[in-house]
Amino acid sequence: MTRKFALAAVLVGAGALAACTTTDPYTGMPVRNNTGTGVLAGAAGGALLGYLTNTNKGEQGRKNALIGAGIGALAGGAVGNYMDRQQADFRRGLEGSGVMIRRNGDQIVLIMPSDVTFAVDSSDVQPRFTRVLDDVARTLNAYSQTTIDVVGHADSSGPDDYNQVLSERRASAVAGYLTNQGRVLPDRVFVAGMGERQPIADNATAAGRAENRRVEIILRPLTR
Repeated sequence: MTRKFALAAVLVGAGALAACTTTDPYTGMPVRNNTGTGVLAGAAGGALLGYLTNTNKGEQGRKNALIGAGIGALAGGAVGNYMDRQQADFRRGLEGSGVMIRRNGDQIVLIMPSDVTFAVDSSDVQPRFTRVLDDVARTLNAYSQTTIDVVGHADSSGPDDYNQVLSERRASAVAGYLTNQGRVLPDRVFVAGMGERQPIADNATAAGRAENRRVEIILRPLTR
């Protein structure tokens, strides 16, 4: 059955700050150390949320739906280890894919840049991107106590309203692929487009604009 995507125009803001490089204790790979930097903020608080189900009207609604589906919430002491293991699995599964993985406290962010996601001015998922999303879905299903926020971003080229719609379409395409054919439970997923409002690089350069054209998947633990 086709699901309509409720898209939101507001998400808790996120800024990009410089971070040091450290070594992932699970994989030995060099990674950014974002502890305390607030690199990316999750979809929480008073944000207007767009969910893939008609029953979820907000963050608490999503939590209730997941608990009702038999997915138990994590206790405080178990959260850190759970997210550490999930991060390590994503690093192993996505190594060489071009996807950047950032950690901010108990939150994991998968940053998917334009060169591995969509063609210019398109929201059609490219064939090589589907392989990446298949790997993402497999790891997500191994960690069912994780909520998933899919957020589209655009560069500043073109009118603001067009960029907003394009970012929404791209986020919807990613969320749709992840939930299609039972890959990921739709109750876990929230979708939003941020347009050009949250750049992570300089829009004055071609390289910067390419960085800003991205989809982020923000992962947070389901807690009590």
